[in-house]
Amino acid sequence: MAISYVRTEIQQAQPAPQRASGIALWLRRNLFSTPTDTVLTLLGIAFLLWAVPPLFGFLFGNAVFPGGTVEQCRDPGAGACWAYIGDRVNFFIYGFYPIDQYWRPNLVFALAALLLVPLAIPKVPFKVINAILFLVVLPVVTYVLLAGGSFGLRPVPTEQWGGLLVTLIISSVAIIGSLPLGVLLALGRQSKLPVIRTLCISFIELWRAVPLITVLFMASIMLPLFLPQGTSIDKLLRALVGVTLFASAYMAEVIRGGLQAIPRGQYEAASALGLGYWRRMGFIVLPQALKHVIPGIVNNFISLFKDTSLVSIVGIFDLLNTIQAATSDTNWFSPTQAVTGYIFAALIYWVFCFSMSRYSMFMERRLNTGHKR
Repeated sequence: MAISYVRTEIQQAQPAPQRASGIALWLRRNLFSTPTDTVLTLLGIAFLLWAVPPLFGFLFGNAVFPGGTVEQCRDPGAGACWAYIGDRVNFFIYGFYPIDQYWRPNLVFALAALLLVPLAIPKVPFKVINAILFLVVLPVVTYVLLAGGSFGLRPVPTEQWGGLLVTLIISSVAIIGSLPLGVLLALGRQSKLPVIRTLCISFIELWRAVPLITVLFMASIMLPLFLPQGTSIDKLLRALVGVTLFASAYMAEVIRGGLQAIPRGQYEAASALGLGYWRRMGFIVLPQALKHVIPGIVNNFISLFKDTSLVSIVGIFDLLNTIQAATSDTNWFSPTQAVTGYIFAALIYWVFCFSMSRYSMFMERRLNTGHKR
């Protein structure tokens, strides 16, 4: 029996294989793979051709850039008045903070960036020291620098704080404070002790049952009515406490979802190792639970950052309130004044929210251990 084969005829030449990459192949696979995709792609292109040119003309082509005059902004064909933004940018960032003291919030911004960037990069060492400096030391330094009254610094009441400075302070305090509070509330809601479980459930349901604007009104208007005569609590501090407690209730439910997603075997395995409750939660359960709910946590952070604009209702001059107040400036009155201001605010909100979203995606990829479906 033959155990080998020898070809007796020459094999016909085969065509070269098609490219597995390239722009044309990507377009065919992603945009024109089916008739429905083709129709949707053509409709999308038509919409972009209709919307992008006038939008580009308003934002850039016909816009008046810094260095321009208000007369140029008042021209009938003028676009966005970026000259107005350039003239009022200090008010949008610092509010009514004294001009000669701008170095103090600028120093706070620099210190925050100097500590936050290495804290967010996983490979940078000394994370514990960095976290202590950012979470404990920086808030104290920030208050001393901004409020003044010590170390020879001129006192600046919180009523003069405003703009992006206040927006970042409120959102940072609420984000940093709501996460540990949310973890404790989530653990308390699953506690076997009836008193702790009832208190945590009552707290969560109470704060989730009312809108944030109601919380702010209660903190700013109703709370002083229940205090002893002559007692006063700073308005910004009341807003900070109210927003933090409100956010912690929602954070608790997000984290509780992560705790319930952990298999029961993980709890039992940790108990079999002889670990106590807090070590079992801190070393075994919570790291897995928090990893599962990173999208939900960051979604709460993004929502919280945008909801800080509600503090303008109780008289706190955050970024949005400073932009609304600046629209009454008759020196820069033009048909596009208000629109340009709101576009500027939307851009700032987008930059911060998009940054948080991208960083959360980076952390998801880094912490992915093969369980992704």
